[in-house]
Amino acid sequence: MSNNKKGKSLRKILTTAYTAVLIGTSGMVIADTLFISKSLAKFSNETAAATNTATGNSASGMGTSGNSSSSSNSTSTGTSTTPTVSTATAYEDDTKSISIETYERNNTQIHVATVKIKGNASIKTALANETYGRNVTAKTSSTAKSVNAVLAINGDYYGARDAGYVVRNGQLLRSESQNASQEDLVIYKDGSFGIIKEGDITAQQLVDNGAMQVLSFGPALIENGQIAVDSSDEVGKAMASNPRTAIGIIDDNTYVFVVSDGRTRESKGLSLKQLAEFMKELNVTTAYNLDGGGSSTMYFNGQIINKPTTNGRNIEEREVSDIVYL
Repeated sequence: MSNNKKGKSLRKILTTAYTAVLIGTSGMVIADTLFISKSLAKFSNETAAATNTATGNSASGMGTSGNSSSSSNSTSTGTSTTPTVSTATAYEDDTKSISIETYERNNTQIHVATVKIKGNASIKTALANETYGRNVTAKTSSTAKSVNAVLAINGDYYGARDAGYVVRNGQLLRSESQNASQEDLVIYKDGSFGIIKEGDITAQQLVDNGAMQVLSFGPALIENGQIAVDSSDEVGKAMASNPRTAIGIIDDNTYVFVVSDGRTRESKGLSLKQLAEFMKELNVTTAYNLDGGGSSTMYFNGQIINKPTTNGRNIEEREVSDIVYL
């Protein structure tokens, strides 16, 4: 074969190889883009809340606690109002008042934020980096600041699982059931709380019934004013004594956000039964356990109230998927 023919053959081989690489790379980019677009979705925390204020369905009475006929707790856009009280332990404006107290139970410090709704305010949720997807995380304080929250606690860390209902500010983000017996907390448009099992109702039906938030961690701690767990109940392989996060409703306009310390010299931590007993002490009618351990964080008025523990050692915040806030 002549040198000229050899050169043409070589160029043809190189051109073919380059084209294959280019097509393959393009395919990978397209496939990667499709994967990302399917698994990650931009979610405007403020826009979602505002949109569902105007267009969300009214509650249908599905809630088991709170006033199902009241509309005073419908979701607001998060627009801040001028506070008349703003200290390290108290906040008040035209729509809500919040007070912070610390209790000592079972060799553990427990931080309680009591919230009274008195205007166009409601419990809202926000996603880390305004993005829905697995392993998208940020510190509770960072997400709280991004939405101008006065009070925030960590949520259910939905991103650590690939199933379990996710509804945020009236938007259905995940409809796959974790399992039929999974207990979820539903916060309806009227501010009432309800406990459901995913096997009994679909996520879409919950939204149709007026659900604004569906949190899927659990278990329920208090139902109808009665303790709903016993000493054998724990989350997965969690230790009996842990930092904990919970939320509860007392009456139509009064809620409690609760975070306990744990895994430190000052605070041992609580079992689920101990947490439920404490929530009953606060006179809640419905209470629900959120993600705990290193995730447990309470943010108020620009400060972290508790002592979050990362890896059971360092006193610092863990990054999480989402927050619950006002």
